[in-house]
Amino acid sequence: MSEQTHESFLRLYQKIHEPFARYCASHAYGIMDTEDLIQETVLSTLQNFDKIREQQKLLGYMITTANNILRNHLRRRKFSGPFSEKSFRKLQAQVRDAEVAMDVHHLYKALNELPLKDKEAILLFEINGLSIDEIATIQEASAGATKTRLSRARDKLRKLLEDDESRQTIATQTHKLFSISLL
Repeated sequence: MSEQTHESFLRLYQKIHEPFARYCASHAYGIMDTEDLIQETVLSTLQNFDKIREQQKLLGYMITTANNILRNHLRRRKFSGPFSEKSFRKLQAQVRDAEVAMDVHHLYKALNELPLKDKEAILLFEINGLSIDEIATIQEASAGATKTRLSRARDKLRKLLEDDESRQTIATQTHKLFSISLL
C-alpha cells in the first residue's frame, strides 16, 4: 500500500471518525468490544481502500463492513448467551448510575433483537443523527422506504421494550410474593 493511499484514507476517515465510532459503540454493545470492531473495520477498509469506487461514501462503506464483521462474529458465537457482563460493567462505569446503565442495557438488548437493517436505521438516525437521505444512501433504499423502515423499527423496539418491562415486572412481583410467603 502506498503512502499516498494511506494519507488519502486518513484524510477521509478523520472527517467521519466520530459518527462511525458512535455507530460502532451502539451497534456492538453486548456482541463484541467497540474498539475491536472499529480496529477490524478500519484495517479491512484500509486494505481495500484502492478498490472502493466512491471514496467519498466512506462512511457507508465502513458501516457495511462493520455490519459484516458483527454478523460473522455472531455466527461464531451463536451458542453463547446474550448478556455480556463485561459490556454491562463498561457501560455502568461510563454512566455512573446503575439504574440508567440497566435501562441502556435493556435498550441495547432490544435493539439486538431487531432485524439488522431496522437496527442500523434506528442507530444511524437516532444516535448518529444522520438524515433520512443519508441513511437511504447507506442502505441503498429510497427515502420513503427508509422512513417506513424507521417507523416500523420504532414500533418493534417499543413492543420489545414493553415485553421486556412486563417480564421484569412479573419477575419482581414473583420475587415479592416468594419473599412474603417465606415470612
